[in-house]
Amino acid sequence: MFKTIASHVPPPLNVPSPLMWGEEKSVLERLRNGIKWLRLTRRLISFRFPLTVAEVVEFYRKWYGPTQRAFAALGERNQAKLRHDLECLWADHNQATDGTTHIKSEYLEVIAIRG
Repeated sequence: MFKTIASHVPPPLNVPSPLMWGEEKSVLERLRNGIKWLRLTRRLISFRFPLTVAEVVEFYRKWYGPTQRAFAALGERNQAKLRHDLECLWADHNQATDGTTHIKSEYLEVIAIRG
């Protein structure tokens, strides 16, 4: 979702991309100092919404900060393009067949103990 948003609205300057927390090399670089123990585990999370794909996009537009800011930064025409691209993204990955939305997404779990 962040990649889709970034294709419409550039990310803030001097803010590391949250996508990099999913890259083991980046995590190791960020946490290289002061860590005495580190575990990285790839996991799956299920997003289940009793909503259509379009309603999920609207939910994120209304309640999720990064999506709110992206829509606020765009004019009406470009908001429609972003909405379309987000709906396509959710629809392409939707596993539900009953009009709801169910998406599985991989993430990198990072557990660290300071030294």
